[in-house]
Amino acid sequence: MDQIKRMECQVEIKSSADKFFEAYQTKAQLMPKMANQVVRDEKLVEGSDWDSEGSVRQWFFVAGGEIMKAFKSWKSIFNVMLTGEGSLVKWTTEFEKQNDDVPDPVRYGEFLTTWTKNVDTYLLNN
Repeated sequence: MDQIKRMECQVEIKSSADKFFEAYQTKAQLMPKMANQVVRDEKLVEGSDWDSEGSVRQWFFVAGGEIMKAFKSWKSIFNVMLTGEGSLVKWTTEFEKQNDDVPDPVRYGEFLTTWTKNVDTYLLNN
């Protein structure tokens, strides 16, 4: 097994790339308010404040499940790029399954798409 796989999804948004990235970088504690369809709560586990480098945050999702029960490793990365009228958010997920019976996490791509759209809508309206 021991094979790291990769999955990507892209979402076009209307918010600027800077504003969207800033929401994750410096306003993460507002995520349950920004994306309440997918994020139930968030807790600062390590670090002096939400914005400090190296801070560790724990996310609680509405329709979750525990990722690490099915996967040995999990890493989600997002990039936000300017487009003509808005931005393009590209999520890249790298994962290693616990065993061959674990299905690919396709629903997680749907989850990231919903999360991205929720944050975009919040930023446009506030």
